Amino acid sequence: MKTTLNISDPIMQELKQESVRQGKTMSELVEAALRTLLQRTPEVSDLPQLPSFNTGGSRVNVANRDMLYDVMER
Repeated sequence: MKTTLNISDPIMQELKQESVRQGKTMSELVEAALRTLLQRTPEVSDLPQLPSFNTGGSRVNVANRDMLYDVMER
């Protein structure tokens, strides 16, 4: 699609120089810049703190296999 944009002279000069430097057309650079600007990125929000619970402590030593199996079989 063709369109007309008003771009300040200093920006247009930089665009022309960058176009030559990258070996791309000015249209390609403007389109890439617009895609970057319009790309939707999810907003990072602060996550709520996870709740903590008082479980009354361990009922079994998980390093003791026999004790662990005994508790699991009850």
